[in-house]
This record gives sequence, structure tokens and C-alpha cells, in this order.
Amino acid sequence: MALTFPVSPEKNASLKKRMEVVGIRESDLKEQFVKASGKGGQNVNKVATAVVLLHIPSGKQVKCSMYRTQGLNRYKARDILCLEMEKDLKPETFRHKLDAIRKQKSKQKKRAVEKYKKSIVETHESED
Repeated sequence: MALTFPVSPEKNASLKKRMEVVGIRESDLKEQFVKASGKGGQNVNKVATAVVLLHIPSGKQVKCSMYRTQGLNRYKARDILCLEMEKDLKPETFRHKLDAIRKQKSKQKKRAVEKYKKSIVETHESED
């Protein structure tokens, strides 16, 4: 039986394809379930919803407790593991993406500072 997660069939197929491209097999994964912490109320405190995924050949380990359900955390842990493996395969691609994100954030910060300065100037002018 194929491994499926509580997401759309398209996302399941996409994850399976990504795992094949990166070279991750289900037999290479060791999966543990642990109790999560944080938001989620009583469900989080009682049920082991967090997933710890270990890729035995590479030694990479990922823990995911983003969601309240175990199924979604299992899906997301595999997704994060694929991302980590892709970073090792193509580091230059991720360097460009990170640089683009940093540039975008610096622009946003500059805009916010300018907006804040304008609002301060306007409030001082209105007080006079």
C-alpha cells in the first residue's frame, strides 16, 4: 500500500516525485512520534503529534510540530527533509534565493522606516 497523507492527491504525488528526485526512499527513513509543545491545547499535551524523521544514509534529522495533527506533520517533515537534501545537491540555487529574500526584506525595512519617519513628522506638525 502506498504511503498517503491527509493532503490533496496532487500534493501527495508531488512529494513522492520530489523524494524520488532527491533520492529518499521510505525504507531509508526512521520515523518517531513525540509529544509536541506550544499551541494546540489538550490535544498537544496528550497525543504524540510531533514527528522526528531521520534519513539514515545521510544522517539528517528533521523535527516537525507545525500542525496539530500527526498526518500533516508527517507530510511536512518529509517536505522539509527534501528541502534540506536539495540544499546539499544545489547550494548555488539556494544562495541566490536567499540573497533575493534578503534584498526584499531590506527594501521592506527601508519602506517601513520611511513610513514611520513621515508619520512622526506629520504628528509633530499637527501639534504645532
